Amino acid sequence: MSVLAANPHVLFREVQYHNKDQQQQLWSGGGGSSLLLSQRTSFFGCSWFDGRNKDLCKKNSKRDLKIAASWPDMTRPTSVEMEPIDDSHHLDKILLQARELSQPIIIDWMASWCRKCIYLKPKLEKLAAEYDTKIKFYCADVNKVPQALVKRGNISKMPTIQLWKDGEMKAEVIGGHKAWLVIEEVREMIQKFV
Repeated sequence: MSVLAANPHVLFREVQYHNKDQQQQLWSGGGGSSLLLSQRTSFFGCSWFDGRNKDLCKKNSKRDLKIAASWPDMTRPTSVEMEPIDDSHHLDKILLQARELSQPIIIDWMASWCRKCIYLKPKLEKLAAEYDTKIKFYCADVNKVPQALVKRGNISKMPTIQLWKDGEMKAEVIGGHKAWLVIEEVREMIQKFV
């Protein structure tokens, strides 16, 4: 008899029968989850077609259940908050640090009044969690930073997501379309330079 759970957080469900003619197998799936399948030659010690051994069926129908659950892998973050950039001096410091580590950075140029920017930000933070050790994500609100910084980024539309490497802007995605398409374009842009 196989036991499957609808909840993805359940690791396994172990069914122990008092009958000796059972087999148990531990099946492991991806992501650290596993499922214990119990196979029996008969249901609770009784054959489906054999109704003669009713006393044996009653005696063997008791079972013990053990259920264990787990939560998603907590060692990796699900989202990483993007660090805000304040001014040109702060950007220079970030670029210098990125050059020393030989890592590219992503800058999300956004505005607090832009609905697409607000909708895109949490999706970029989830993407930042995927590339947590390879690339660092930053954001700059064009209404809160000096205009010299906005001109330095050559920003004309929002949201604009730029990849900077070795102190210069290498590629950009202007996100005026659906968020999932923007994220895919950003992912492709990252894969070219990482």
